[in-house]
Amino acid sequence: MFVKINVASFLVALFVVLVEGSNVIESIVEDHEHSIGTQWAVLVAGSSDWYNYRHQADICHAYQLLKKGGLKDEHIIVFMYDDIAYNSENPRPGVIINKPHGPDVYKGVPKDYTGKNCNAQNFYGVILGNKSALTGGSGKVVNSGPNDYIFIYYADHGGPGVIEMPVEPPIYGKDLNEVLKKKHGSRTYKKMVFYLEACDSGSMFEGLLDKGLNIYVTTASKSDENSFATYCAPKDYEDTCLGDLFSVSWLENSDLQDRRVETLKKQFRRIRKRVLNNGTEGSHMMEYGDLHIHNDALSKYMGSNSPQHTSSSTNNYPSNSRHVNQRDVQLLYLISKFQNAPEGSIRKSEAYRKLSEVISEREHVDKSVKHIGQILFGVKNGPEVLNIVRPAGQPLVDDWDCLKSFVKIFESYCGSLTSYGKKHVRGFANMCNAGIQRDQMDAAAKQTCSS
Repeated sequence: MFVKINVASFLVALFVVLVEGSNVIESIVEDHEHSIGTQWAVLVAGSSDWYNYRHQADICHAYQLLKKGGLKDEHIIVFMYDDIAYNSENPRPGVIINKPHGPDVYKGVPKDYTGKNCNAQNFYGVILGNKSALTGGSGKVVNSGPNDYIFIYYADHGGPGVIEMPVEPPIYGKDLNEVLKKKHGSRTYKKMVFYLEACDSGSMFEGLLDKGLNIYVTTASKSDENSFATYCAPKDYEDTCLGDLFSVSWLENSDLQDRRVETLKKQFRRIRKRVLNNGTEGSHMMEYGDLHIHNDALSKYMGSNSPQHTSSSTNNYPSNSRHVNQRDVQLLYLISKFQNAPEGSIRKSEAYRKLSEVISEREHVDKSVKHIGQILFGVKNGPEVLNIVRPAGQPLVDDWDCLKSFVKIFESYCGSLTSYGKKHVRGFANMCNAGIQRDQMDAAAKQTCSS
């Protein structure tokens, strides 16, 4: 009797599947998709100008990867100044590549927030789904729900506790993490993954990103370390770099591996040796937030793909690719311009003038910050105090308003920090941590730069 009942039950179930099979299967698929929710992506290139080619190239490559993975344009939001593809210096007008002899990654990329609309206020508004906060652009925001997955990728210059935007003001670590907390409080996502490419990128989350927000972060470098550009000075692009080392590493890995199988953790482990580059001209990738999320497949955030191969090799890139400290790429650009200009030409003299000007600006920033430190802490102790790196787990600074005000005071007397000078933000943070008051900073900066 026991066997007969099971056989009967099986025949009834089989009949239902045969008669209504397509409806049952479609219902299962619909329920599965509903449980997963929508996949959202925010892609940000935080720079402008030809010598920063790589940041927009990275972002455009990321768009192509996500698009092929099945994400819809209405769910991919792109920030880029958009001054590279049709730049007068582009040897291939209308085309952007992310590696030597690579495919065009610019075609079809949504231009959601470009030019002056590529700014911090719009970035925050997009993440929070707050259209009323926008000051221009396409109006697209992350209008996500509680079952949705969000992927944010940001490629830029940075400094301790700060990353740039093409339009001021920059983004500070405290502000970014407050936005992420607010997004979590709205209960409008299930999980979020954030990849950050920038110098000192770990400092944007070190001691700031709370556990329990269902956010996982990977950064290109530690909190006190440069990140590196790569594919620098190839043929026809001798004056710039086509990508960033961390960025092209995760992008090329995502292109090559089966994203349904490759997890965030596997990707991290697979590419970190390439990003470190044997400790020379490379950086240490870092992880922050809810690390259990790194067990998720890449496909949850980047869509699935038809992998080109599934080799475990991490060396699927030109062995002779040149890496350059991100802060020195502008010098690569200017030196190339000077060397390639005809002797005695106006181009030669103009290139020399601009190179000399930038070198002078860098020296001015370095000397000015050093002198302020000596005024505040003494000639002997100044450099030591300015370069203190707090222990792991502690944020860069306790009073972020103090830090912001010190940066503004410096710039009001001594001029822009520039992308290069952002490395000195740690010095200003240490002044705040040491209890220096605003009037003391004001007096020191005025004494240093108002002569």
